Amino acid sequence: MATLSITTAAADQIRRVLDERGHGLGLRVSVKPSGCSGYSYVLDFADEAANDDIIVEEHGVKVYVAPDALEVLDGSEVDYVSEGLNRYFRFNNPNVKDECGCGESFSV
Repeated sequence: MATLSITTAAADQIRRVLDERGHGLGLRVSVKPSGCSGYSYVLDFADEAANDDIIVEEHGVKVYVAPDALEVLDGSEVDYVSEGLNRYFRFNNPNVKDECGCGESFSV
């Protein structure tokens, strides 16, 4: 079975955003063909679960993963980082072989 982990910082941010929204089950993560390197991450709110979603629960939050993204995301860690004025979810993905210069896409 494929694995995905969630840091406490990412869990805190997911919880914070869901609380601000007032509804939602968790964070939905998928990948799409994009950019100069091949794939990009797609983040959205999970307001309902699809029958084939893979659900990862850690630190009291849930991340819903599209089954077709699981192979690309296997072994990844979802983190939330602050760098200067920028705050964002970062994927520490051991499957990434190359990233484009702008950091928007990656290949596996």
